Formats: sequence, C-alpha cells, structure tokens
Amino acid sequence: MTPFKPVRQVDRRAFFRYSALTGIAVAGSASLLACSSDSTASSGGTSDDGSEFGTVAVQLSWIKNIEFAGEYFALDKGYYKDAGFGNVELVAGGAAGTGVEAGLDTGKVWIGMSAPQLTAPAVLDGLEAKIVGATFQKNPFAIVSSAAAPINSPQDMIGKKIGVQDSNQLVFGALLAANGLTESQMTIVPAQFDPSPLANGEVDGWVSYVTNEPITLAAKGFPNAHFLFADYNLPLVAESFTVLQSTIDNERDKLKAFLKAEIQGWRDAVADPAESARLAVEVYGKDQNLELEEQTKEATAQNDLVVSADTKANGLFTMTPALIEQNIAALAKAGLEISADQLFDLSILEEVYAENPDLI
Repeated sequence: MTPFKPVRQVDRRAFFRYSALTGIAVAGSASLLACSSDSTASSGGTSDDGSEFGTVAVQLSWIKNIEFAGEYFALDKGYYKDAGFGNVELVAGGAAGTGVEAGLDTGKVWIGMSAPQLTAPAVLDGLEAKIVGATFQKNPFAIVSSAAAPINSPQDMIGKKIGVQDSNQLVFGALLAANGLTESQMTIVPAQFDPSPLANGEVDGWVSYVTNEPITLAAKGFPNAHFLFADYNLPLVAESFTVLQSTIDNERDKLKAFLKAEIQGWRDAVADPAESARLAVEVYGKDQNLELEEQTKEATAQNDLVVSADTKANGLFTMTPALIEQNIAALAKAGLEISADQLFDLSILEEVYAENPDLI
C-alpha cells in the first residue's frame, strides 16, 4: 500500500469507485436509467404513472441491510407514495461498482446516500452537486480490537498490525493525517470485510463500522474494544443525501417531498429497532441472509449515530453551522480544501421543517 495522499490526487474514476467514508462502492443499475429525473414529473406536473413525481432511483451506500431502515419504513408505510411518488427504487450497493456521484453524473440515480469525503472531491472536480442532509450525525467508522489487547486511540496503533480494506484506505489515511500519524508507524495489512483475521490474531486492529463488526464479533464469542474515528479529529457525517444542483434549482418541491418521507421513515426506524430489523431481514434484505438478532442490535446501535442533541432540537438529518464547519475542517486535514457553501445546502431541510414543525 502506498503512503496516504490527499484525496485530490486520486484519479476521479478511481475515487468514484470507492466511498472513503462509508467503506463501500455502490453499484449503479443501467436498467434504472429511465428512473432518473428526466423521466419523472417536476414540481407541478404529472408523471406517466399518474403520480405527481413519478418513480425515482435512490442509490444506497451498501447492501440492503439495517443501515437503510428509514427507507424501508418509508416504503412499507407508504410515506413516499403519500408524498407524491409513484415508486422509489432502492439501488443496493456492494463491494464494487459505480459510486453515488457517478450515478448522479450519468443520470442513473436521482439522489444517493454518500459521504462528505466522497462528494467533496467530486465537486472540486466539477460535479455540480450538494449534500442536503445527513442521516448519521457521526460517521460509524471505528478501529475494533481484542478486549485483551485494546487499541483505544490512534496513537495506540503505533507498532501494531491494522487490517484495512481497499475501499477504506482513504478514510483510514485521513484518520492518520488528522492525528499526525503515518503508515510507516504501523503495519497495514490488506483486508476484506470478514473480520476473522482479527479474531484469529493475524492483526491487532481492524477498520470497521461500530454498528457491525464489534457486534458480530461479540456474538461469536470474541470480546472486543473500539474507538470511533469521529472522536479523534475526523467528525464527518455519513449517509449524507447528495443531489445534483439542478435538482435543488428545478425540482425543489419534489426534493422537499422526498425528504419529508425520509424523515417520517427514519422517525419510525429510530422508535422501533425490532421492526427495523424485521423489515431488513424478512422483506427488503431477505436475500442477504441477515440474522434478526444481530440486525436488531445494529439498529439499536445506529440510533446513537442518527439521533443527537442537535437533531432532537432541530430535526433528523439537520446539521448545525458548527457541525458543518467541523466537517469542512476535517476535510481540509485530509487534503480537501472546500467551502461550506460549495458542499452543503441545508436550506431545503429548513423549509421542510418550517412547513412541517410536527416532524421535529
């Protein structure tokens, strides 16, 4: 593995392949090209299916597991249909494929769940897109380790073997840069997503989601410890809603309707982790061989990332000016110099909550 480079030095197509923040690359679907905004009604029109806004394709940042519980509720309870959509197609992500920003750029998707550290370089490279909200107020990336030999901070990684997946090299490099560390101070071991090498003692630490590997490892009898990237100078949000600037300019009512349905879905998901898990295991992710107990625990854990004191005061997906500036500062540490106005537009959410104060 080569030393970490600022993200701007990464080839654009290579960067689109991997999400530096969510640890994923998201598969686009050519068959959904017709579901992009050019085949749906804009505000004030009627689509071919008779609905106000027609069908849209939404690109998820990973496979259909518990991470998208809010979207499952929005489908299951008809919130999207109530908002004026004929249908909302959830495009599953996976281990390789086209990223959200590339999907937006080619018109394959209308909106996607991405991350600031992925959207920022795309914007700097010319993509006219913005983040309009964030499901996870804290990114879920963590270093998980054995409870018998815990790695409790970035400094504790010095001299250790750390398993890092290809798709997570960028975010791991950003963690090192943000904490004054270099790869030469530790041994980076190329890894996949199965954390067995950690359980087997082949590595000392493992890049993981705090809502995933720590839970699965504990369930298999491997006591573990972890620390969050977000707690060590990398306070980036995650599962951020990214859209083209043209969508904000020309389909504002449609976007507001979509975000309202999303808020309704995620309010239900936060309130009912057990039902969230059931929808993931038995309905929307039934082909993923998910385990109900594990998904329930993950749903409960991710609520701590979705809900914060600020979202309780201002509403789900919102970002305070302070949080936005923290994200901009964190991106700068990773070599991404971008302004808040270039990357974020929270005005749409502000309008949604002003028009629907009961959603807070």
